Amino acid sequence: MANSSGLMTISPSSLLAALHWRYATKKFDSAGKISAEIWETLEQSLILTPSSFGLQPWKFLVIQDTHVREKLRSESWGQPQVTDASHYVVLAARTDLDSNDIDQWLKCMAATQNTSPEAVAAYRGVIENFTQAMTQEARHVWNSRQVYIALGQLMTTAAVLGIDTCPMEGINPAGYDQILNLEGSGYATAVACALGHRAADDKYIQIPKARFDPSRVIQHI
Repeated sequence: MANSSGLMTISPSSLLAALHWRYATKKFDSAGKISAEIWETLEQSLILTPSSFGLQPWKFLVIQDTHVREKLRSESWGQPQVTDASHYVVLAARTDLDSNDIDQWLKCMAATQNTSPEAVAAYRGVIENFTQAMTQEARHVWNSRQVYIALGQLMTTAAVLGIDTCPMEGINPAGYDQILNLEGSGYATAVACALGHRAADDKYIQIPKARFDPSRVIQHI
């Protein structure tokens, strides 16, 4: 089906079916690999994630090295998803946002939109006034919240494509930073996500989703 702009979309029922099908996969089929085409789409969904002011204060580390994933598993309470999933992504947030970050983004935006840096000068002031009103620690927290937008987009895209996911917060971020050489890089681990195909004997497949009644979590004003 297509919307008013001619963009092809999936039906509401198909989207909801994908979201009902999705669950936090605990046991992955270690032999079930995500195809290159689908993985490229998933990476593009991360790139296309919206962020405040468009600043994209993140880095996404796709961990393919099996030895590195074994080390990360030791910093993840031994959870098997780290090593058994087809792909494993660590989502890292910028530990700060300075003038150089803003300048790099505005240069990218000006080039993409075929406009001059002078044309976005006022926007630079808006961004800087907002970010510099926070402490460095507050900017790091703000950036980390942005990363969770990317996590949600990745998981939803995966569900629509029939790919299983498990968001991973049961990790030691400091341990991840050390293993991935993030210390002093300007980035720090925020969260991770395992992606692949569920094992047929994962006991959580058949467990119904427990959700509050809509009237408790949605209010129309």
